[in-house]
Amino acid sequence: MKTLAVVCIGACILGGSFLHAQESEKLLQRLQPFAQPAKEYAGDMGKYKSMLEGVKTKEDWGKRRQEIRKSWNDALGHWPAILQQPKIEYLEKEMREKVAQHHIRIEVAPGKKTEDAYLLIPEGKGPFPAVVVVFYESLSGIGRKGEMRDFAWQLAKRGFVTLSLGSDPNSYYPSRDDVKLQPLTYHGYVAANGYQVLASLPEVDARLIGLTGHSYGGKWALFGSCLYDKFAATAWSDPGIVFDEKRSNVNYWEPWYLGYEKGVSRKPGVIKADNPRTGPYKTLVETGHDLHELHALLAPRPVLVSGGAEDGPSRWQALNHLIAVNKFLGYEGRVFMSNRPGHSPTVESNEVLYDFFAYWLKHKKVLDK
Repeated sequence: MKTLAVVCIGACILGGSFLHAQESEKLLQRLQPFAQPAKEYAGDMGKYKSMLEGVKTKEDWGKRRQEIRKSWNDALGHWPAILQQPKIEYLEKEMREKVAQHHIRIEVAPGKKTEDAYLLIPEGKGPFPAVVVVFYESLSGIGRKGEMRDFAWQLAKRGFVTLSLGSDPNSYYPSRDDVKLQPLTYHGYVAANGYQVLASLPEVDARLIGLTGHSYGGKWALFGSCLYDKFAATAWSDPGIVFDEKRSNVNYWEPWYLGYEKGVSRKPGVIKADNPRTGPYKTLVETGHDLHELHALLAPRPVLVSGGAEDGPSRWQALNHLIAVNKFLGYEGRVFMSNRPGHSPTVESNEVLYDFFAYWLKHKKVLDK
């Protein structure tokens, strides 16, 4: 009887593994169309400077990577120490289907707490993969405000622990009178501490935590994931993944992103002769820097650009530089982009985003060497 039981258990394990492998293959097949540029952009590096110039060895790349990080931190401000054990206070609990939704107050920076946060934990035995979801307000992430931005809720229903975070982009750290960090890199730091919140939970596998957001949240996710190596995978929904002064929504120049300069004000809107660049944004642009440099810090972690009006197919020119870095490090098939006509997410674009996180985090493909 013991032998039969062992055989049955073994068969169940093998059967489960087979089904898991089948599902992984299905996810990969669905993602495959988004893993290579359109023919007209294949190998097209655009106007962007190579991140691999002079890099011959992995040791060379390690040095180049440190140079990139330092140059951006010097320009935008160096983060305070990451909070190793951020304080979490549970304010209210609600059961939604098979998901426990907690309204929480958490520590996001030294001396800074927020109640604009929800923690969603699915039913079942963990530890689960997890995703930090960022936007103007946390209610969007949990599906209680707006449409097609409920990433935290949808991922929780699919077996992820999620943390939905909201924050006003006009956030100056530690204060408006004493700004140490440009607002967007401050939000990257907040996202990193959001990672720490999730990593501290017994329900979460700390190796498998992602970061995502739409529009402003996409910018926030870009900075958080590029500047904090512990995020295992990331998806950016139409943030404008490079500087582009022809697009009014790709407005990194605004003081609430990268253009804050003490004592200097500008009218909101596109760059003009009578409304010029300000702050670190001005310095970065005028010294030839662009966001593809930050993208390179992701390598070899997987990224999905859920592109819309601000991130069309031509953005492959910038992403090809990340593909080149991945290839240099021995990795392929880790850069994805979907495209839709409008800025707002759609059912179809969101399904790609959920498939992306399911493949890389839920199926642990990000851990494959």
